[in-house]
Amino acid sequence: MNPIAFKINDISEIDEENFGPILHFATYKHQELEEVIEKVNSVGYGLTMGLHSRITDKAEKIFSKANIGNFYLNRDIVGAVVGVQPFGGQGLSGTGPKAGGPNYLHSFVTEKTFTDNVMATGGNIDLLNKNNK
Repeated sequence: MNPIAFKINDISEIDEENFGPILHFATYKHQELEEVIEKVNSVGYGLTMGLHSRITDKAEKIFSKANIGNFYLNRDIVGAVVGVQPFGGQGLSGTGPKAGGPNYLHSFVTEKTFTDNVMATGGNIDLLNKNNK
């Protein structure tokens, strides 16, 4: 499939998460920014978002309010570097901890606790307290 781009007027024009060399883009007026973020969040998907802007404050505002896993500013929106940049989404685009992130390993393990009451079997309390002196 060849790469393709679609200009959309509203996020409601996209009814599912799309993968592949497909780019949906939209333009909006500055005063509509809050509404645009709310609409993007309402679709339930949140893997990747890209923004091209010279206004850093705007980018930081969108990043803090958008329910997305990865945010790219002034660059392509693919190519998270394995082992360097965690990757994963939110909502219907996420499975929990981001792959490659510090909490990712926890999704593969089950925490267990083992407790032994040595006193119930005649343990020596003096030996247990030896390091506390």
